[in-house]
Amino acid sequence: MKNIAFLCCQTTISGSAIRRSDAHEHDHTLAAFRPELRQRDLVITEVCWDDANVDWSAFDAVIIGTTWDYWDRHDLFLETLDSIEKSTKLFNSSAMVRWNSNKQYLKELAESGTNLIPTQWIDEPSASNIEAAFELLDSDDIVVKRQVGAGADGQHRLTRGEAIPELTSPMMVQPFFPSIQTEGELSMIYIDGEYSHALIKRAVNGDYRIQSMYGGTEEATTPNDDDLTQARHVLNSFDEMPLYARVDMLRADSGSLYLMELELIEPYLYPIQGPDLGRLMAEAIERRLS
Repeated sequence: MKNIAFLCCQTTISGSAIRRSDAHEHDHTLAAFRPELRQRDLVITEVCWDDANVDWSAFDAVIIGTTWDYWDRHDLFLETLDSIEKSTKLFNSSAMVRWNSNKQYLKELAESGTNLIPTQWIDEPSASNIEAAFELLDSDDIVVKRQVGAGADGQHRLTRGEAIPELTSPMMVQPFFPSIQTEGELSMIYIDGEYSHALIKRAVNGDYRIQSMYGGTEEATTPNDDDLTQARHVLNSFDEMPLYARVDMLRADSGSLYLMELELIEPYLYPIQGPDLGRLMAEAIERRLS
């Protein structure tokens, strides 16, 4: 029997009195993984990533799961992953997480030929440089995101002439793509390089944020060959294949897909829309531990 730690946080772990409104996604993930892992003599245990009393060497591997607060303690999170990796196997790797945890990784993917939404990078945000981004992006409608962040935390959609909120972290600015409110965001999920499933994530009327905590919904879909080719191109840029990856894309008016995010740290992998996800993950973990 081998032991696998599933990293989570105080607001997602089972039984917590302070669970997030979307912590059910944590539960769905474990419900998909546990039986498939058990068939292969693998036992999965929830562990908060910031629990200083954990002996990481007691686990044969650690999977980064629902660590949905890491961006507010970014340095400590990366230090913890480095420590874990000295004691056992970590998926995805500490180096990959460090690279993926700052959205400037998107610059490198763009250089490798990935279609990226036009982006302005603002390390020291101010009202003047956010206002300048409207001109530089030739857009009256923009989205301002934290360079280190997830789940739309600290994110703002702004229109030209609107008051600029106070921003205290490095930000990225992109034009708003109306397709997020029509088609939705297309996510394609891969386990150890193998395509698992895809879904469309849609926002509620009047919003653009597709996360479930804002009322977003998901629906399984079958991407066409061109869409799959564009997602595969993103993964093919890696020398090291991640254990799990979610490729989030938006469609431009031309019909081409543009990369929104490549999620390699703690993405929700939507097991309800992907009935084979648990099996694929268990098989991949078993291979990597053999």
